[in-house]
Amino acid sequence: MMNAKQNSELEKLEQEMRRGVIVLAVMSRLMHEQYGYSLMKDLNDKGFEIGQDTLYPLLRRLEEQQLLDSQWRVEDPRPRRYYQLNGNGRAVYRALIQSWQVQNEIIRRLLDEIE
Repeated sequence: MMNAKQNSELEKLEQEMRRGVIVLAVMSRLMHEQYGYSLMKDLNDKGFEIGQDTLYPLLRRLEEQQLLDSQWRVEDPRPRRYYQLNGNGRAVYRALIQSWQVQNEIIRRLLDEIE
């Protein structure tokens, strides 16, 4: 059983580990157009908890890196900004998937050696 300090350290390490896959998780949902809240809900519903304070800065950064396009639309009472990977973003996403698969296999082999 872990004490409070150990639990706190574990939480920090888990957050650090998650930070490494947030971009991949977000990009995985942007093959089709989504607005910010629907994207956040989609990720959360699939078990990948993300808040707006993390999501929106990431979306802005991906747009600045020219990996996704966005546009404002007024369909409901309020305007919404829709995001979608562009061609460059799709190519980067496919490369990230390949990299993730390689890293995942390496980690799996390392962990299998322990057991």
